[in-house]
Amino acid sequence: MSANSFGSSKPTLRAAQYVRMSTELQQYSPKNQSEVITRYAASRGMEITRTYSDHGRSGLNLGGRDGLRQLIRDVESGGADFDVVLVYDVSRWGRFQDADESAYYEYILKRANIAVHYCAEQFENDGSLTSDLLKAVKRTMAGEYSRELSVKVFAGQCRLIEMGYRQGGTAGYGLRRQLVDRDGLPKGQLNRGDRKSLQTDRVVLVPGPTEEISVVREIYDRFTRRGETERDIAADLNGRGIYSDFDRPWTRATIHQILTNPKYIGTNVYNRQSFKLKQKRIFNPPEMWIMREGAFESIVSTDAFVQARARIHARHQHLTNDDMLSRLRTLLSNHGSLSGLLIDEADGMPSSSLYASRFGGLHRAYQLIGWEPHRDFSYVEINRSLRIMHRSLVESILSQLRSVGAEVQEATDSGLLVVNGQFTASLVLARCQETSTKSARWQFRFDSNLLPDITIAARLKSGNEEILDYYLFPSVDVLWDKLRLRPDNGVVLDLYRFDDLRFFERLAQRVDVEAVA
Repeated sequence: MSANSFGSSKPTLRAAQYVRMSTELQQYSPKNQSEVITRYAASRGMEITRTYSDHGRSGLNLGGRDGLRQLIRDVESGGADFDVVLVYDVSRWGRFQDADESAYYEYILKRANIAVHYCAEQFENDGSLTSDLLKAVKRTMAGEYSRELSVKVFAGQCRLIEMGYRQGGTAGYGLRRQLVDRDGLPKGQLNRGDRKSLQTDRVVLVPGPTEEISVVREIYDRFTRRGETERDIAADLNGRGIYSDFDRPWTRATIHQILTNPKYIGTNVYNRQSFKLKQKRIFNPPEMWIMREGAFESIVSTDAFVQARARIHARHQHLTNDDMLSRLRTLLSNHGSLSGLLIDEADGMPSSSLYASRFGGLHRAYQLIGWEPHRDFSYVEINRSLRIMHRSLVESILSQLRSVGAEVQEATDSGLLVVNGQFTASLVLARCQETSTKSARWQFRFDSNLLPDITIAARLKSGNEEILDYYLFPSVDVLWDKLRLRPDNGVVLDLYRFDDLRFFERLAQRVDVEAVA
């Protein structure tokens, strides 16, 4: 009788699979991933007992990825009834902008003795040096793919805006989204929630129903000619049973938005806010907006729009900084907190955008009245400190080089240092950041437009107030736009590391030829 008859055969490994697709339009992606994973499991004697999935979810962070979050919770709680996790490839695990974040989530599973297998990759995830190196490269490539795609998509969207096409968002009250083909011929209006089905189709804004257009023009007339406030207009419209888009009651802010949005005079505007790669949301200054006048048919006259904007501007231009801050304190006292929406909805308050432009940002205005929001804005102060430290360090380098007899000029437009008329140098700083595992990391961004002969890369200590050390990178060895450093980076990178800049000073120091001879 064979040994297998007595049950001595190797038990089947229980496996869970994780699949992710970026958008709902990738309807076949999960099926393709599952087929590859199933074949991989069969060839390795594994039985797939659980499936975790994230459909239509970006891999840039953990937000909204309920499948992966549940997988991690099950593992950490000890409720995982499987031995391995099967994933199609490294990018399906995530396109995290910090490659260490991807490694951290895999480490959580490894700590619980659950291995992760990347079924479509050409390497075994076995903990070998080759495997770790390839994973690190793949994780970086996955994040870089998203960054490069973001740049290309943004450039394409800007071009479409300049051509007069609408990019995302609802049409707004009084307007509708019109689908047009590649030749600009209309194909029909899109209802709320509808999407175009062909990649070559575009969307433009067109006037909406006559009754909505009449309401928009009435709002402008009452505001500019009769001098009524946004709140008065909203109250009257609500009293007459006329509601805004999405069938919601009018508010001061929604009336204000109609009076200030240039789409009502046919102007296409884009990039008023930035939220790239799911990082910080940024409100861009007007000079960064992408605009195309006359892109759509207007439903109010340019004169009426200009008059409305002028009245809004004049309403608060006489207020001093102290007046504005006093009103902000009163609003905080009445409500206990502050936000841009709250400011815009309050009677007698300047707009949140005016506070931002007058004081250099809403957060700065909050600071001036002694209030700190729950959200962490410390990065603003850190970046300001970095700029000051950068300037101070450049001046220190200039002074040190000149003290040893070097001739140094600084290009005022770029900050590039020209040393002895022979070579150029630039300085970059990297603040110390902590990962989720409390490890220190430094990220440098190299300016490829400057092309210095030597880049002085200074790392800051924890707390970002003092210099830790320096890396001196010759241009021939700088192969990256960005470089992420750990406390220890191996001989390949730490070959360029110095505790101070004395070596750089020796490079710049003039030496008498006869003395050398």
